[in-house]
Amino acid sequence: MKVLVIGSGGREHAMAWKLAQSERVAKVYAAPGNGGTANEAKCENAPAALGDPATDAGQDALMGFVRREGIGLTVVGPELPLAEGIVEKFRAAGLAIVGPGKKEARLEASKGFSKAFMRRYGVRAAGSETFTDPAEALNYARNHFNGKQSSLDAAQPLDVARPLVVKADGLAAGKGVVIAGSFAEAEESIAAFMKDKSLGAAGSVVVLEEFLPGREVSVLAAVSVEPGRKGVIRPFVSARDHKRRFEGGRGPNTGGMGAIAPVPDFSAAAQRDFDTAILQPTLRGMEAEGMDYRGFIFFGLMVQDDRCSLLEYNVRLGDPETQAVLPLADFDFADLCTAIPDGTLAAFPLTWKPGAVCAPVAAAGGYPGSCRKGDRITINEKALEKTGARIFIAGAQRAAAELHTTELYTSGGRVLAASAWGPCADEAWTNAYRALEAVSFEGMAYRKDIGRE
Repeated sequence: MKVLVIGSGGREHAMAWKLAQSERVAKVYAAPGNGGTANEAKCENAPAALGDPATDAGQDALMGFVRREGIGLTVVGPELPLAEGIVEKFRAAGLAIVGPGKKEARLEASKGFSKAFMRRYGVRAAGSETFTDPAEALNYARNHFNGKQSSLDAAQPLDVARPLVVKADGLAAGKGVVIAGSFAEAEESIAAFMKDKSLGAAGSVVVLEEFLPGREVSVLAAVSVEPGRKGVIRPFVSARDHKRRFEGGRGPNTGGMGAIAPVPDFSAAAQRDFDTAILQPTLRGMEAEGMDYRGFIFFGLMVQDDRCSLLEYNVRLGDPETQAVLPLADFDFADLCTAIPDGTLAAFPLTWKPGAVCAPVAAAGGYPGSCRKGDRITINEKALEKTGARIFIAGAQRAAAELHTTELYTSGGRVLAASAWGPCADEAWTNAYRALEAVSFEGMAYRKDIGRE
């Protein structure tokens, strides 16, 4: 079988790598892919001329490519093609694809839609209000910090001493969330999103959300829900992303500076609470709304005292969580991707390797702001081999003049992740950071406390 992976990040490199391990898979194409997928065994990047998979023209070109190459299954990595309806197009053409439809993708593409869904089906979540008018949003924020108004959705009045979370309603590539500690910060964020259009249309509507204390946990899961049939959601091992740029959780939010799996403090009691208060109500809601959701989902949780609250849904696997979770998978990922659309997910044997994975991210200088590009990446293969780590490429490509070589050059902010296994979390951490020592490029920067924050 040939498989197509849509996307260009570290998540897609990890997915392509895991798919290529299957004896059933002869070849994996990545569209557009990156320098890592280009160099991976059994993998090849699709022609760049196919275009953007989030556009109608790009989707049509991809369908033609799938037919010409005899590709039996397509797996979608990022959220934007899902929000732009790629799944409906493929299925209407009789092409097998893993991912939720456009309607279902609104669980990520619209924070307001997502919050309304949570309320309708009793999913425990942070209290929030949605605003289309900047003046009303500013008034609400002002009253919050003056202690004069509480969220209509919160179980109890908001604590004025707590920050207020400002979220852009639409897709913003991880840049649409600000934790405002004062009215001045909230005012600045609301103005940037709603008036200055710093995020384009994504910030035209904002959600103001209560700040929840606790520890963040990510739970990725496979979903098979079809209208008229009993659905199923199968969670993976837990993971934790480290969003802040600098050690100790300081600095601006990023797309993710590294991840670990599983999460040591995600107790059995918390996992049971997650199932009862979040997973099962989500599944009931999907079934009640007649959703056609055959893909992956990401539950972003805040956990305190073994009690889970949902911060957000993502309608795909997380990045960089996937780079920590998939190396622990003790099953055929291609078989799982087949079971999701064919209705056999409930019986699929999801088994996991013992131990832990730590996957710190190496970023280009200046990230998450303007950063360097075009720097050559050097990897000491012998030193890397001793750690047992995998390097998953995110923002790196082969140079156009050197496509016949395997040499890579930086092309984005988050350049790569060193994903290392260990029999315990400490040994995974040691192996991962020794692996990063085997990698170098100009301006290379990374956090040294992934898994230890």
